[in-house]
Amino acid sequence: MSDYIKILLLAELAVGFTALFLWIRRESILHQLWHRAYDSLETAAARRVQDNRRSLQLLQGKKSFWQRMEQRLLYSGISRRFPSLTPELWILGNLAAGMAVYFLALLLGAAWQQALLAAGGLWLLISVAVNQCMSHNYNATDENLMKFLDFLGNYSITSGEITAVLGQVSPYVGEPLRGVLDACYYEAQTSGDTNIALLAMAEKIQHPKFRELVRNLEVSLRYSADLTVLVSQSRRSLREYTRMRQERKSLVREAWVNILILGAMTLVILKALEALVGIPLSEIMLHTLPGIGCLTVIGVILLLFYRQVRMLDQ
Repeated sequence: MSDYIKILLLAELAVGFTALFLWIRRESILHQLWHRAYDSLETAAARRVQDNRRSLQLLQGKKSFWQRMEQRLLYSGISRRFPSLTPELWILGNLAAGMAVYFLALLLGAAWQQALLAAGGLWLLISVAVNQCMSHNYNATDENLMKFLDFLGNYSITSGEITAVLGQVSPYVGEPLRGVLDACYYEAQTSGDTNIALLAMAEKIQHPKFRELVRNLEVSLRYSADLTVLVSQSRRSLREYTRMRQERKSLVREAWVNILILGAMTLVILKALEALVGIPLSEIMLHTLPGIGCLTVIGVILLLFYRQVRMLDQ
């Protein structure tokens, strides 16, 4: 058998096995299960959007766990950066990342308690990062809201042109306000329902004064009220809100100082205990169940404190 025939047979075998592999991959059970699961997630996301719109029309305030998670991703800006990300995929991704860190720590020789702490630390870091993104967008909205009201006051707004005004104002304000104004404008132009577009826009930003302003705009639009008076009243309300927020920020700074003092005192006490017992502090805190329990309690206390501080800062 000549060399050309051998090469031809090898090429045919390679093509045949490649086609067989691609066919098995396409027809495999795992592939079908993945597509079914992804389709079900997309269906759930579409159904949740419909439920959100229905709740906006009925003015229902109670939200499910998945709706709250979706709002959290929206407020942090993650949904705008990754439009196909759903709350289900977000939770699955966090679980997968935590499990990966857990098994990686075990492979590196850590005990199961340490591996569990590493996975919990990763989830805590992700939660803090999301909260920081939410705070950043909140502060950015707070800085641009007065500018937004000033631009609205420069227009002679009537009920028929409110979304056009929002589209004209959006280039002059920063994110995330610019994105939601553009989305509201395009949604109103596409669907023809300005009221629902305004109510949906109010739910895309966490700032309470922005929600109040947009809902008042929707009510004024519905009853053909004078929007100039609404803008003037919103300015006064926003100034009062800004003054109160500055007072809350001073309380937050004082609380952080107190928690830092308490943390320093705790470290001093633990170091003194280490000198009395004669056992390294890391050995007690990381390799014994009481130490791991104490670290867990301290972490929960700090997490609750951080959550309370965020509530005061908004």
